[in-house]
Amino acid sequence: MSLRFAYNTNGTANHRIEDAIRLIKDAGYDGVALTLDIHHLDPFAENWVIEADRIASLLNRLELGSVIETGARFLLDPTAKHEPTLVTADASGRARRVGFLKRAIEIGKILNSEAVSFWAGVPKPGVDHGEARGWLIEGLREFSDFAAEKGVVAALEPEPGMLIETLDDFAAIDLPGLSLALDTGHCLVTGERDPAAAVHEFAPRLGTVAIEDMKRGEHIHLPFGEGDMDVPAVLDALDAIGFSKLVCVELSRESHRADVMVGQSLDYLRTCRRPGPGLPMPDTTPREAAMPGLPTS
Repeated sequence: MSLRFAYNTNGTANHRIEDAIRLIKDAGYDGVALTLDIHHLDPFAENWVIEADRIASLLNRLELGSVIETGARFLLDPTAKHEPTLVTADASGRARRVGFLKRAIEIGKILNSEAVSFWAGVPKPGVDHGEARGWLIEGLREFSDFAAEKGVVAALEPEPGMLIETLDDFAAIDLPGLSLALDTGHCLVTGERDPAAAVHEFAPRLGTVAIEDMKRGEHIHLPFGEGDMDVPAVLDALDAIGFSKLVCVELSRESHRADVMVGQSLDYLRTCRRPGPGLPMPDTTPREAAMPGLPTS
């Protein structure tokens, strides 16, 4: 069984959603990790159901799977990145986040998505972490119950700097049916586990997996070959556990050169485990232009 790869639309932010999906398909991916945002299937648009049906039809025609991502920066509050969250002190703010996550589940149902990925949020200064954890569990119960009712996988992603930051934080949550959204690069940021070991350890609970390169201790999503990630080892681990869901490439800072990075990333994933004399890494030079000459904005 071959691994199935997807590309996250937060790395195609300068493309129309239809163009981004076709770009991903033409590169040879098996699916799309769709970050709901103001310009990519806005979940709060009046015609959101019609738009979701249209995107579902396009994905079906192109024979692409999908994962729903909910990490848009200013979707809920144009003045504060990623706010409100499940650990926001204001109860009405937390309710808005839960409402958004429920809408994401509804969209995931329409798209027949493999999972809906989400995170906890960062407690503001002065907020007691014990109290914030209580808010989080309350929101998780409501959201996960709704997801189960709709038959959609809800996958919580530990995120550096957030209340649920590590895999141990995730494991401490006792909610049946809650799956893990594992971003393998985050293991390098927190230093908690080897990424390949994390794949093996949490295999039974994996709802979705993201992959990219990262440097140890730095939460910056990098193109493959530019960080410390042992990508072949992670792919080997996913193969070893028989992972059949989408493995999602997340390069959220590369939208300005998505025309190159979408295809180049899949080329790397497909070739990085091939043996070659004197070639420990595949050639990462884009097909059309040398990387240093590409525009940066």
